Amino acid sequence: MNQWYLCLAFFRVGILGYGGGPSSIPLVQKEVVEKYKWMDNEEFGNILALANALPGPIATKMAGYIGYRVAGILGMVTAVAATIIPTVFLMIILLTFLSSASNTRWVNGMTEAVLPVVGVMLAVLTYNFLTKAKNDLGWFWMLVLVLTSLIFTEILEIHPAILILGLLLVALVKPDANKQEESP
Repeated sequence: MNQWYLCLAFFRVGILGYGGGPSSIPLVQKEVVEKYKWMDNEEFGNILALANALPGPIATKMAGYIGYRVAGILGMVTAVAATIIPTVFLMIILLTFLSSASNTRWVNGMTEAVLPVVGVMLAVLTYNFLTKAKNDLGWFWMLVLVLTSLIFTEILEIHPAILILGLLLVALVKPDANKQEESP
């Protein structure tokens, strides 16, 4: 049964993820965390961070890991195929059609109308992650990390993977405050 649900979940992501990987992230989160409850938001956030740090399309990386986690190798193949196949068929059909109608007003309007919707979906996902970060870290550290990330990625133009790697290294070497409080 998990194979069928994996196929449905990632088929929906593949068919509705208009705009590429970033627009499919909220769809994956909705299916994996909210609908099927294969993981919680914290684990999803960890997978998202790792998937962003690795090369390649994010939707297929996430589908591969989640599929493997839910149903092993066959689950991985099912989830990745369900993500890719709809996109391939839609590209062939839509690009054939759109190439003949690319200069029409309604095609341009349709493309422009999708952008704000994707922006709202990403904003909601960002808000949810920031709320979780605030609850886990507190306002001060959450704002420090947001501002630091903004400065490093947008102003200094450092790749997000390097920033994530740095944060992972800090987390690994930082002494655990709970362990220090417990020791005599």
